[in-house]
Amino acid sequence: MIFTEFRFFAFFALVFGVYWTVRSHTARKVWLLVMSFAFYAAWDWRFLGLIVLSITVDYLVARGLSTSDVASKRKLLLTTSLVVNLGMLALFKYFDFFIDSAAALLSSVGFEPHLQSLRLVLPVGISFYTFQTLSYSIDVYRRQLEARRSLLDVALFVAFFPQLVAGPIVRAASFLPQLDRRALFSNVAVRSHLALFLFGFIKKACVADNVAVAADAFFANVTAYGSASAVLATLLYAIQIYCDFSGYSDMAIACAGLLGFDLGANFRAPYLARNLREFWQRWHISLSTWLRDYLYVSLGGNRLGAFRTYVNLIVVMVLGGLWHGAAWRFLVWGALHGIGLVVYRLWSRSSAAQPGHDRSASVRWLKGMLAWTLTFAWVALGWIFFRAQDLGSAWLAVRSILALVPSTATVVSQTQLDAAWWIVILGFAVAHFVMSRVSLRRLDGMPPIVFGLSWGALFAAALAFVRTEAQPFIYFQF
Repeated sequence: MIFTEFRFFAFFALVFGVYWTVRSHTARKVWLLVMSFAFYAAWDWRFLGLIVLSITVDYLVARGLSTSDVASKRKLLLTTSLVVNLGMLALFKYFDFFIDSAAALLSSVGFEPHLQSLRLVLPVGISFYTFQTLSYSIDVYRRQLEARRSLLDVALFVAFFPQLVAGPIVRAASFLPQLDRRALFSNVAVRSHLALFLFGFIKKACVADNVAVAADAFFANVTAYGSASAVLATLLYAIQIYCDFSGYSDMAIACAGLLGFDLGANFRAPYLARNLREFWQRWHISLSTWLRDYLYVSLGGNRLGAFRTYVNLIVVMVLGGLWHGAAWRFLVWGALHGIGLVVYRLWSRSSAAQPGHDRSASVRWLKGMLAWTLTFAWVALGWIFFRAQDLGSAWLAVRSILALVPSTATVVSQTQLDAAWWIVILGFAVAHFVMSRVSLRRLDGMPPIVFGLSWGALFAAALAFVRTEAQPFIYFQF
């Protein structure tokens, strides 16, 4: 069930109506949990058992941690959580990747291995809910969070349907306290959340799904296009993945908000960042902060000297790339961001060591534009590896852009990579900048009839640009 499908609208209307009609706080939570399981079962009911297993293990682990001060027992309990959650993730997501990679390596040196891959179906959302349950156990282990007595609360924290299949990756410390009080509809910012959902819908269904036509055409046959098309397709994919994923996040946050829950922001105009550190403070915020708090800090962070800090940054980003997908191109994508973060850190240290100089506003502006250009160019370069079908086609696309390779095709379809796409890119750039300075909260003061007519008209206009069949979100594959 996809947020842009009309059957989801019917599903959410049912959830919304019953939730706010029921007065009992416990009954509301039971209703949300049942409907969250139903939402996930609409994808494949067979994988519900994995979610239930993850919930049960981490609930019991947290309860055990809360009643024990024995260091060895606490480490054993945490290890149990890590093994179960990461074991499931490794089996379903990475087993075939490592088996195939090992077979290829052995074949390259003359061996004929007979390694059998499993070809398991990847459960939707497993990368997200395993990180959520792990964060709960780790926080309790670190004594940063009290373990919950209520299994219902822990289950709803993990399975809450708006963020279940593609995030944001919600922390127990922020979500569980919201389950302690009975939400009041009078406190819900209805207009701003409806507007946020509509913006997310437009990003996904009207922008991402349409620019995907051109981007998919290029990456399906990289050698058929020249340098101009390579640049154009790369920029269009940058738009596609942002609008696709931030669109999902907007709709998830809006749905949760309409039910009285705050999931926090997951994107803050990332393409306006002037360095890679700032980019990751704006892009997929729930993942970047998770990697920082549970992986980077655990590796030592920046407490073990400069060299170790640089190693930790690269390791974290490479593993972050692997989290996105079991393929070498994702490892390269992560490595590019890790290297970029190291370079920025080195540059920042050298700049801080130099004496300051007064500079005019124009010079500061030019430096800011240069920093933005370099940052966006590096991010766009990374998107090529993120999107390409394999490393080979990714290198071909990069070479086409850097070496100005002419097209090998006799005819390039102008319906897909026509120069008119540059207008779309310009329009996105303007909208991205403007929306970074607009607060939807102002809409809550708008008269209901004015809001209904204006935003209803906008939704009706948006439907004219929606493709016939609802397209899956990119991050569903992760």
